[in-house]
Amino acid sequence: METPVVTRQTRFTISTRARAMTDVTAEVAALVAHSGVGSGIANIFVRHTSCALLITENADPDVRRDLETLARRWAPDGDPAYRHALEGDDDMAAHARSVLTAVSLTVPIANDRLLLGTWQGIYLWEHRNQGHEREIVVTIIPC
Repeated sequence: METPVVTRQTRFTISTRARAMTDVTAEVAALVAHSGVGSGIANIFVRHTSCALLITENADPDVRRDLETLARRWAPDGDPAYRHALEGDDDMAAHARSVLTAVSLTVPIANDRLLLGTWQGIYLWEHRNQGHEREIVVTIIPC
């Protein structure tokens, strides 16, 4: 008889700052550690269309600043070619940034820990010019 796979799912909310990255590694790692899943995968998903999740350098903040500089080039605020601007000049740019980045990540788990590299952290990247409350869903699936 096969043992059923028991998936665990938790939601938490993060208050963001304008156009900034918020490190959520500790929150996700704590959920994994307390899940009882020694080996598996963690799916991290943000339930919004104008922010993103990413795994990037966790030691040098210049990397995150440089990523923001690049994103301003990819999707500039207030481009006259945009049709969607219901919530301001940054509205469409924030949606485009979200599409060009990611709203979900999958990270392997072993020994009750995320298998992130030494210099990797999980970040919520706010793409709007104002901070927001952002809900993150973490689904932990044993293997």
